[in-house]
Amino acid sequence: MRGSKVQVFFLHFAGGSCYSFDFLRSYLKNSFEFIPLELPGRGKRYSEQLIKAKNEAVEDYYSQLISLRNGNPYLIFGHSMGAVLGFDLVAKMEKLNDLPICLIVSGNPGPGIKEVLEDDKKIGKRYLMSDESFKDELRKMGGVPEEILENSELYNFFNPILRADFEVLENEDFIHSAHQLSTPIYAMMGSEEKYSNKINNWRKYTNKPFQYKLLSGGHFFINDHAAHISDIIFHLIQKKDIIYN
Repeated sequence: MRGSKVQVFFLHFAGGSCYSFDFLRSYLKNSFEFIPLELPGRGKRYSEQLIKAKNEAVEDYYSQLISLRNGNPYLIFGHSMGAVLGFDLVAKMEKLNDLPICLIVSGNPGPGIKEVLEDDKKIGKRYLMSDESFKDELRKMGGVPEEILENSELYNFFNPILRADFEVLENEDFIHSAHQLSTPIYAMMGSEEKYSNKINNWRKYTNKPFQYKLLSGGHFFINDHAAHISDIIFHLIQKKDIIYN
């Protein structure tokens, strides 16, 4: 056992990096092993080639997680794209019989929602859009500062990262890999998100306990609720009667 702390692995949203969860670091770092993972082509892995296929992204996260496990209980927290990849990542960990305490998914209503699938068909592939249409979609979703969208140098830097991440999400319907986990799921969404009323959909994808919470805000509500989210993580650990340092 390489460490004595419960591990929390974070999977970022489209366009994100290992720095995307820094807003939680000060709340968790002393009690947990705080481990933000990231895909290639951004952050500390900027020099690596971007991934554009979902199975490759899951395999990349899987390799990272396996190499960092310390033998103690752990959680996986994925926001938006991270929730999609986290779902498949947990399925792979279950095959190793190394199940997390819980999969925490945020900013995503889960697989197989008819309205989401229909809307995606109407919108089309975002990663293939013209720059202007792509920028409009990013504005609707929120989370990308207007400064980046209006500054050509900044936009040109983030554009390939964002498009690669959307390609990961859009080259395979989420429902195609949907399966029922043997890991508890805790779902969170912003109260102003378009499909927040569908959050209970996640219940179908686990045969273990399921909980959900709506917090005020839009798609990036997590940034405004660091204390509340950290309390949820502590609570999930305590329910397992785990002593952490």
